[in-house]
Amino acid sequence: QVQLVESGGGLVQPGGSLVLSCTTSDIIFSIYTTGWYRQAPGKQRELVAVSTDESTINYADSVKGRFTISRDNAKNTVYLQMNNLEPEDTAVYYCNVRRLWFDYWGQGTQVTVSS
Repeated sequence: QVQLVESGGGLVQPGGSLVLSCTTSDIIFSIYTTGWYRQAPGKQRELVAVSTDESTINYADSVKGRFTISRDNAKNTVYLQMNNLEPEDTAVYYCNVRRLWFDYWGQGTQVTVSS
């Protein structure tokens, strides 16, 4: 069983920043596509950002220019730098790692943007 451990969520004021981290020791990270998803109350889970094993990066339109996904394959860790946070970014954020038929999820970390 692959375990993804997330950290970095919390409460932040609008305009603030947070960095989410997701790490595992159970797989060879570099060959997997890694991503961050989020789910707000009453809404479907949505893609926030994805980084493939070939270094292709994509973002949801709503976070372009504010969020940055990065990965450190040597540390088996993927990060999500979130700047200029808005109340609409409030959600549970999930780390995802996948390759072929392998699809793993973190437990989720709450991000709340409120004054």
